[in-house]
Amino acid sequence: MVTKAEIIEKAKEAILEFDDEAAEAVAQEALDAGINPAELIEEGFTAAMSDVGEKFGAGELFLPHVIAAADAMQAAINILTPELEKMSAQTKSKATVVIGTIEGDIHSIGKDIVATMLKIAGYKVVDLGRDVPIKTYVEKARELKADVVASSALMTTTMVSQIQIEEQLKESELRESLKTMVGGAPVTQAWADKIGASIYAENAADAVTKLNVLF
Repeated sequence: MVTKAEIIEKAKEAILEFDDEAAEAVAQEALDAGINPAELIEEGFTAAMSDVGEKFGAGELFLPHVIAAADAMQAAINILTPELEKMSAQTKSKATVVIGTIEGDIHSIGKDIVATMLKIAGYKVVDLGRDVPIKTYVEKARELKADVVASSALMTTTMVSQIQIEEQLKESELRESLKTMVGGAPVTQAWADKIGASIYAENAADAVTKLNVLF
């Protein structure tokens, strides 16, 4: 009998070896074994992605490796999604979060993990994708009566656009009725404070923890 710890270890290995098929197989194995998919994602796939991110930051891995690891994780999440949706349907949605990677920035790995973890945690998440124009955040926030507008920036050249989100939400008279959350590699608490964002999320787990305090 394969233990939960062994399955989680296999999940990590699949990501670290950039193996889509292995990631799909372990996702199915976990479902068959009755393991909570949220735990598998958090303790297995996301933990491995954090390792990949650290190695990328240290120059041990390069962008193609990061993309390959993210693709493997996405392959697994595709297998787990029906079960995750069943779980979220059984719990009342805590709040509506509009999330996207800022205009001019095509990186989406961190944002994708945050979106997944928020869904697991019971939030209604509307993912706008990457390279999202500022006005799209504002329009979607108004249309959906969003509780949170979250933006990710992976480059210092694009994170300055997070200021525009704050300003345009104020101009549209939406800012007071919602929270804003910022994250991404160059983003810091000091930056969030400077631009007036409600929340700085260091990573996916931090995003969930901080939103859970508010909702």
